[in-house]
Amino acid sequence: MRNTEWIVTTRSEAWRKHEPTAAGALSGMPDVMVDLDAQLQRIEGFGPAFNEMGWTSLGALTDEQRREILHEMFAPGAGANFTVGRMPVGANDFSRDWYSYDEVPGDFELEHFSIENDHETLIPFIRAAREQQPGLALWASPWSPPTWMKTNGHYAAALPVKVMGQSENGLEPHQVGREGTDMFILEEPYLRAYANYFGKFIDAYAELGIDIGMVMPQNEFNSAQVFPSCTWTPDGLAAFLRHLGPVMGQRGVEIFFGTLERGNPDLLNAVLADPEAAAVVTGVGAQWHGKGAVRVIHREHPELRIYQTEQECGDGRNDWRYARYSWALMRDFFLDGAEAYLYWNLSLERGGVSRWGWSQNSLVVVDPETATFEYTHEYHVLKHVSHFVEPGARLVQAKSFTGFENQLAFRNPDGSVAIVIQNDLSEEQPVTLLLGDKVFTPVLPADSLSTFVFEV
Repeated sequence: MRNTEWIVTTRSEAWRKHEPTAAGALSGMPDVMVDLDAQLQRIEGFGPAFNEMGWTSLGALTDEQRREILHEMFAPGAGANFTVGRMPVGANDFSRDWYSYDEVPGDFELEHFSIENDHETLIPFIRAAREQQPGLALWASPWSPPTWMKTNGHYAAALPVKVMGQSENGLEPHQVGREGTDMFILEEPYLRAYANYFGKFIDAYAELGIDIGMVMPQNEFNSAQVFPSCTWTPDGLAAFLRHLGPVMGQRGVEIFFGTLERGNPDLLNAVLADPEAAAVVTGVGAQWHGKGAVRVIHREHPELRIYQTEQECGDGRNDWRYARYSWALMRDFFLDGAEAYLYWNLSLERGGVSRWGWSQNSLVVVDPETATFEYTHEYHVLKHVSHFVEPGARLVQAKSFTGFENQLAFRNPDGSVAIVIQNDLSEEQPVTLLLGDKVFTPVLPADSLSTFVFEV
């Protein structure tokens, strides 16, 4: 066994190569013990989301710059090595404006269904990524059904909060939605039409050569938001899944429960109590406070795969503090059982302000005035894992009896081992790593993230 790579990122310098560390002799208790035989969940991959403002921000750059960014993100072995992507079904919080694929009231046969809007943004965005990674796996979720399928007749579900800088959205007080209620009209013609709406969406993209392999019925189904959103109860979701299941089954498309953004596993259990709904759910997607339910779900439902569906989005500052937090999120999701890890905004203009006045972070920041871009701290943190961990890798146990709990270890299909470890101290930190019968003793730079790759 030998250490072949050591990459370090700090606040002041990203992706610096260090000399690999030679194996030494063990003296006393090791700090971190990697048990290569203790293989945990299989890792499916990493990736970002495709949204409209991601593509329009890249539109401020030259074709060559866009290709450079997408090569860095998606080309196998080049940079982030992304293999999974998320996309919306209609408008979301980072779309250009409100839209759905059928806004003709009462069109239960969906005769007016059209993805014409997406030809300007999402379709070229996805195609450009797939030029770099032809095997890119896609999944999708809606933020809002068509307005005529909702009880309030509007895309949004909450009034803007002025102190947060949110924009007016035209919602009236009587149209406000509330957690724990169904804003979808739970009548058979609507449920049937909405399931077929998903089917037409899958078919329309398939006709363009873009296969979508999995869907989730609703983004953040408990959250009434100032942007496109729709609250559902577990009973309402179960009723919809009874219709969605056969439609997706005919197309070979998986269904995950999600996205869950509450730390309450009973929300899942209430849906799975319906046998028809349970029969079509093959996984769970969790984001934000849904992280609090992941460990329990993984323990109680080992048959369900778990995706972290949207890393918490930040505040548009893209600073080192939040990048350090993003590492902690990723570490905890994997230790709790996640098999895929998704970032939200691939690219935004500087400040990251949405159509509805919400500032968020991104992997790439574009300055439209100078037609320049930069990769953010969070990009490099994510790359520290995604670049080295191949689809099909296994998380392996990396335990400590001396208080070192800030690492992840993976074994790739080719047998190589990647260990990612953070030193969150303001000073250098020696660490003793034990892999099998080999000992490595690197000194981690202050306030740093390191990735070590070992050939076994």
